[in-house]
Amino acid sequence: MAQQVDRRKKAKRVIDDNVMRNISIDKIVVNICVGASGDPLVRAKKVLYELTGQVGVSGKARLTVRNFGIRRNEEIGVSTTVRGTKAMEILEKALKVKEYELLARNFSDTGNFGFGIREHIDLGIKYDPSVGIYGMDIYVVLSRPGFRVARRKRAKARVGKNHKVTKDEAKQWFRDTFDGHISNRTEVVWY
Repeated sequence: MAQQVDRRKKAKRVIDDNVMRNISIDKIVVNICVGASGDPLVRAKKVLYELTGQVGVSGKARLTVRNFGIRRNEEIGVSTTVRGTKAMEILEKALKVKEYELLARNFSDTGNFGFGIREHIDLGIKYDPSVGIYGMDIYVVLSRPGFRVARRKRAKARVGKNHKVTKDEAKQWFRDTFDGHISNRTEVVWY
């Protein structure tokens, strides 16, 4: 019996020391949905460029919604994908705005998480009256080393179930990396 406990502890230690189990940020997707094309969309692209240093890609409406004045295939939003150290900087600024507190429902079953920011000026971008104020969604994709196996062109393979990032592992990574707090409240606070 004592040998089994020792083996379990040893196996746990090996898993903790395994560099292939380390979780890191794969990418961050920053999205601003304006709901209209034309000048507001151009201003949103400018805000996104100031934040990320990258030119955003326009997103189109899938359907026509007469009540909102949106036509099918009309450009209504802009988004960009950020990787590397720049992604970590943007996430750090965004979490500072949220006071390092996220809701439990912000985390997906696939080990990713996302949240919204109401005003872009909270991220340190100077207010410009000609641009206005835009809110944005930030979505963080977490991964482990070895996820490229599923995406590469030659010798593709599946990532094993035990190697994928789970919801609980993503929450623990958030707590450990940013010393964050995860709240379980269900009501939405509008302010």
